[in-house]
Amino acid sequence: MNLFWKKMFGGMLSTSKFEKIEEAAVNDMKRYDEIAQSLELEEYKKLYHVVKSSEFKEKKKTLQNRKYKDTEEYRISRKYRKLHDNSGIRQYYEILQSEQLKNFLTFKSTPEYENLGDKKKVQDSEKLRRLKDFENSKEYRNYIRFHDSFIIKDYEELKKKISASDFVKTNQFWADQHRWKTVPEYKIEQRYYELAKNPDIIFYEKENPVRFDKYRKLKPVFIEQFEWNTLDKSRWAYGFHSANQELIGNYSFDNELQANSGGKNVSVNNGVFCLETRREKCISRAWHPTKGFIEKEFDYTADVVQTADEFRQQYGVFKAKIRCTGRVHHAFWLSNSSPLPHINVFHYDGKAITMGNAHKNVMDEVRVTGLKHSSFYIYTLVWTPKELIWYINDMEVHRTTSNVPKDNHLYLGFNSFLPKKGKPSTGSLEVDWVKVLAFN
Repeated sequence: MNLFWKKMFGGMLSTSKFEKIEEAAVNDMKRYDEIAQSLELEEYKKLYHVVKSSEFKEKKKTLQNRKYKDTEEYRISRKYRKLHDNSGIRQYYEILQSEQLKNFLTFKSTPEYENLGDKKKVQDSEKLRRLKDFENSKEYRNYIRFHDSFIIKDYEELKKKISASDFVKTNQFWADQHRWKTVPEYKIEQRYYELAKNPDIIFYEKENPVRFDKYRKLKPVFIEQFEWNTLDKSRWAYGFHSANQELIGNYSFDNELQANSGGKNVSVNNGVFCLETRREKCISRAWHPTKGFIEKEFDYTADVVQTADEFRQQYGVFKAKIRCTGRVHHAFWLSNSSPLPHINVFHYDGKAITMGNAHKNVMDEVRVTGLKHSSFYIYTLVWTPKELIWYINDMEVHRTTSNVPKDNHLYLGFNSFLPKKGKPSTGSLEVDWVKVLAFN
């Protein structure tokens, strides 16, 4: 499979873009979940149902659009003002408070009042003339007109009504063109708008949580960011692993040109794991298929590291960000304490990248060309009970349902080696990070 054109024309995301998208999606999911549990969102949802209810909208519409002159308060106030401004009524209350009326009414209650009907007596008495003049005055006639009348009773009732604190408050409310801003509902609405502008709530409302489904199905169980300086401070051990702890682990193979150096070729610089293949002579242990372990002189050194004692996983997603140099075989694999099962998540054979699963006598694999192996790519294996799927960045490159490991918890391993066939070379295997995620 040649990925050159796929990469060239956007069929495969660049490593940096793919990594950013993945990281952003996970961060967005965490943010989404945090917001989902927040008190602000809970309040926003409650206020949403209040503010968007038909009752709330109808009340707002009424308070904003109803004209003051259409209210009962306006009608009462206007009627009162009309009576209050009536000249006759004003004159009535003026004369009602006068000494002149008081004296006349007192006189009217006495037997002498009959003398006002006798013209001669009125003519002969200044007092009677004065009282008779008042009785004939327009002020007194106005008094007689309004006193104990329905109009005055109505006026008095209206005056009492508009003076009541409840009426004053209600009248002021309806007279205010900005009355909507004075009610509790306005504060509720403003709080809703405030929350609606909250960046977190805007994010939550616009987000489609379906895109998080594939991440929710996974949980991190092994995250390696290479924040250590020496192997003994890490979860990795050098050498091959065997179920028998008494067996030697640090060895090479007779058909290889490098000696595995017991972790000496492994280093971490600025958070990047580096396994170097060096040109240097040494005498080291090698496994010969018929002779067993032998001492052998090598011209190159490299290494193998694994997590057999620290971490193993059955099923899940296994991924690493890797680059390599040299005509050297570099590999990231999953294995057990026996030769099989063995899965290559990544294998560079000095010419091309291969990814596959080992059978007894054959490797079920895909060969990938067209990628610059010295650049970082993210190599992923998805291992389910039914199939194995390999990806480079976001692109699926191989899938198989054959010989899928079952009932096996496999550990992680990295190594570099030089087969006898081919021209030897120095080189390096660099790993920025390793992640293993289990299915929920």
